[in-house]
Amino acid sequence: MEVTGIISAIIVGLVIGVLARLLVPGRQPIPIWLTILIGIVAALIGTAIAAALGVATTRGIDWIELIIQIVLAVIGVMLASYAYGRRKVSR
Repeated sequence: MEVTGIISAIIVGLVIGVLARLLVPGRQPIPIWLTILIGIVAALIGTAIAAALGVATTRGIDWIELIIQIVLAVIGVMLASYAYGRRKVSR
């Protein structure tokens, strides 16, 4: 993977993470850096899934790949919110 590919993956992951956070209803008690990380991981895994399904390379915008990435990011944000919400602060 080239440097431009890594940079574009980070930018796409950032956007996907923010979109996922907006799509999950309610307040998410997770830090923004975790949202971005979830978006980056979801973008990479979503691209791999789209490639395995044979829909990663299409003419124009890869809508199916983008939908897969967003769904994965939404699931990731929901799981992270659940995990952070269960943590108790002990004093």
